[in-house]
Amino acid sequence: MNEFIQSMDSYWPSSINEGTSLTTREWIPSVDIKEEEKQYVIKADIPGVDPKDIEVSIDNGRLSIKGERKEEKKESKEGYERSECSHGIFYRSFTLPESADPDKVNAKGKNGVLTITVGKNKNAKHKPKLINIES
Repeated sequence: MNEFIQSMDSYWPSSINEGTSLTTREWIPSVDIKEEEKQYVIKADIPGVDPKDIEVSIDNGRLSIKGERKEEKKESKEGYERSECSHGIFYRSFTLPESADPDKVNAKGKNGVLTITVGKNKNAKHKPKLINIES
């Protein structure tokens, strides 16, 4: 479990377009990892992100979560208009423990939380796999 937590990598591109209302912001969702008797449970806070805009995959013993957040704020008061759009891309990657079974992975997005469960199996083989996210 310690190697699982210590292997957490994060990457997020950032840029700001001056003179426009479109901003790409650095954003990284918070993640909780819990080891249970028969599985690992990873919970990522992803408020405002549609599960359709998230990809969960496993490749070479690494679990990856990537996606993007699109947010638009409009404000009108006392004769002026203001509109801001935020766009945030995120990527998280974790090295799975040897006991993790890539064939026993499920992901579900609900109420701004992405929950990924990874079953345990001592004889697991790590091969590439894309995980569907239920919503």
